[in-house]
Amino acid sequence: MSTLDAIDIAILKTLQEDGRISNANLADRVGLSASACSRRLDILEKNGVVRGYHARLSNRALGHGMIAIVHISLSGQFEKTLSEFESAVKRCPNVLVCYLMSGEYDYILRVAARDLEDYERIHKEWLSALPHVVRINSAFALREVIDRPSIDVDMR
Repeated sequence: MSTLDAIDIAILKTLQEDGRISNANLADRVGLSASACSRRLDILEKNGVVRGYHARLSNRALGHGMIAIVHISLSGQFEKTLSEFESAVKRCPNVLVCYLMSGEYDYILRVAARDLEDYERIHKEWLSALPHVVRINSAFALREVIDRPSIDVDMR
C-alpha cells in the first residue's frame, strides 16, 4: 500500500497507542462512522500495513533480563544452507529476532536469557547446534534505550 491518507495515518497512530481500542472508539477518534472505520481497518490489514495485534511483554519481568546480540556466519549462502538454518533458528525459543544480513555476518539475532549462565546454556544447546554455523560472535546489551514496535507513521 503506497499511499496512506490522513485518516489511515490517524487510525495507525491510534492503534499504536492502544491496540485494544474498540472499533467504535477508534471511529470516534478518527472522525469516521464505525462501518467506514472498520472497512478502512480491513484494507490496512489485508494490505499488510497492520500485521497483527498483540501484547508487548516485558522479558525482564518474565525473568529474562539479559539480551544478547548475536552475529552468526554460515559455511555458505546457498539457498539450502540458508533455508536449513532459518528453519532451525525458528525453533529456538529464546531467539526474539533474526535478520538475514548483508556484510560481514550472515545473520544477526536478538536473544533473551535469564543471566550469563542461561545464555551459556542457550549457546551450547541451541546456537552452536544450528546447521551450517561456523562462527558466533555475541555481545550483551547493557541497557535498553529504545524499543519501538515500528516507526512513526509520519516518517514513512
